Amino acid sequence: MAFKRIADNTQDTSVATRLRRQRFQIFWDLLHSIPGTVKILDIGGTYQFWEMMTADFALEQPFHVTLLNPEPETIHHPNFSSLAGDGRAMPNFRNGQFEVVFSNSTIEHVGSFADQMRMANEIRRVGQRFFVQTPNRYFPIEPHFVFPFFQFLPIVVRVWLVQHFDLGWFSRIPDQSTARREVTSIRLLNRSDFVQLFPQAQIFEERFYGLVKSFIAYTPVNR
Repeated sequence: MAFKRIADNTQDTSVATRLRRQRFQIFWDLLHSIPGTVKILDIGGTYQFWEMMTADFALEQPFHVTLLNPEPETIHHPNFSSLAGDGRAMPNFRNGQFEVVFSNSTIEHVGSFADQMRMANEIRRVGQRFFVQTPNRYFPIEPHFVFPFFQFLPIVVRVWLVQHFDLGWFSRIPDQSTARREVTSIRLLNRSDFVQLFPQAQIFEERFYGLVKSFIAYTPVNR
């Protein structure tokens, strides 16, 4: 299926998997520049995601990953813990508590641009460094529904499509209000938006056949 060839990062030969490996070479270089034990906060991540990452890349120094999601995940691994929380407000974490804050394809799900700014501010507050990835709004294939130019269609058309077809990561959602909630829960970012959220960051553009598929904002290794 075209979806598995392009967007399914559980498939070893998919485009998403190839780009993920390229992306995390940058992240691994950032981690290896940090001496001692590395405390990582992952906003919106899963243990399965890290299993895939560490299968491709070996982390040489001691590390601990704290996963932060609306609901905690049960994990039986000494290097991982899972907490319930909201990336837009993390009062339980001290300033600079984590060597690195990591977030992959999450910031587009937290609400309005004001909500995204709150999350970006919290990332910079609790992390000494950060690595944040998000899809490009102007890439022609919307990454969640895997449908051409889906993000630019009127909401009523997007809702109708979601109600009547399996699209990307979503099975068909017959209920109109539920379909509308899913459609409107994603706010994709363009480069200008992303730079506003992370004005001091290095911005890396992931490309697919010359088109910018996603952006990564990260702290340069020498900082």
